[in-house]
Amino acid sequence: MKPSAIDPDMSVDEIMRRWPATIRVMIRHRMLCIGCPIGIFHTVADAAAAHAIDEAAFSAELLAAMRSDPSAAAPSAFETNAHNREARKGEPSCA
Repeated sequence: MKPSAIDPDMSVDEIMRRWPATIRVMIRHRMLCIGCPIGIFHTVADAAAAHAIDEAAFSAELLAAMRSDPSAAAPSAFETNAHNREARKGEPSCA
């Protein structure tokens, strides 16, 4: 799904996993978010502040990368998992 805005609660780790084209933006800004264990907690605002980058310009670059990413049409892993759980309701479990 092509986003119209960045969810302020989404971590930079989730953004990079869901829209791999955003990794280039991180590299261009020489950010160390790729593979960083804090990335699962940092929002875009947190990462911009930690790296002294203008948040509005950084967010605009990320959003452009998110919209151009070919994987943007696919649902996120979180949406897919929720859908699969709903589809399996009533089926016997492995436990």
